[in-house]
Amino acid sequence: MRSRNTILALALGVGLAATGAVAGTTAINGAGATFPYPIYSKWFSEYNKLHPDVQINYQSIGSGGGIRQVTNQTVFFGATDGPMSDEQLQQAPGKILHFPTVLGAVVPIYNLAGVDAELRFPAAVLADIFLGKITKWNDPALAKANPEVKLPDQEINVVHRSDGSGTSYIFCDFLGKVSKEWWAKVGVATAVNWPVGLGGKGNEGVAGLVKQTPGAIGYVELIYALQNKQAYGMVENKDGNYVRASVESVTAAAAAAAAAMPADFRVSITNAPGKDAYPISSFTWLLLYDSPGDKTKAKIMVEFMRWALGEGQKLAPELGYAPLPESVVKLDLEALKKIKL
Repeated sequence: MRSRNTILALALGVGLAATGAVAGTTAINGAGATFPYPIYSKWFSEYNKLHPDVQINYQSIGSGGGIRQVTNQTVFFGATDGPMSDEQLQQAPGKILHFPTVLGAVVPIYNLAGVDAELRFPAAVLADIFLGKITKWNDPALAKANPEVKLPDQEINVVHRSDGSGTSYIFCDFLGKVSKEWWAKVGVATAVNWPVGLGGKGNEGVAGLVKQTPGAIGYVELIYALQNKQAYGMVENKDGNYVRASVESVTAAAAAAAAAMPADFRVSITNAPGKDAYPISSFTWLLLYDSPGDKTKAKIMVEFMRWALGEGQKLAPELGYAPLPESVVKLDLEALKKIKL
């Protein structure tokens, strides 16, 4: 007959198996941008298959939340699409490093019944829509850019992010470069005072609001438009060409920046020069302390980053992201050596 202790041990083992708990697993928690959430989820899942003893968890709460949580050290790493400001870096209890992971695009999505054509958005017109100056879909400025489309006499319902967002930072950074009025009245930040519109939480929230609101326009990371099968438009770039967001056009936007990357990687590539460059493109960054308290977790994250910068880059295109230029990967790998293990 089995002893009572043996039965209890067997029962405990079954309970652990049922809950998915695995002895010896190292769990690492992070939080931040929704922009890279699809690729990060894929990476963490694939890495766990290779290293079952490592569980990397990520909360998609927006760049603002990610910066706050990594600053407060309630998570081990953060993620953002808008680089931390000098002031934010100074408020952190230690030195935070930015690591570019992939490149992505922010696209204007819209819900316009009866319009199947891919719309063209002049840069200044996009700014005026979100400033509340252009309020109808058949406005002459939009009609001029889309002569082959019968645009309806319908109100434009603007949708923007309600949370601190790197996607908003990228979008506002672009609008600020193409509109002096936007720069003066609204500015560039992860959270701004929007002149008009409804707020949705996360890329998911904006995509959902646009989908259910007739005449709506919003902005999301490309993968969210693709996943939700939402119409999105071409945007006028710095060279005056209307460009569709794609892996190739985002890569073209990164070309100039990659050649002159600052040492801390905090760079903007919106409204980049080049006839094929998509103008609302950006790097997205992982945030890590250079002197982390938990050396075991730090070593795991450094190894994960090396994998993400190698094999992980191959998974980016299928999710609508552009892999990092090889020159940036080399700089990234060198920067990882700054983390004190």
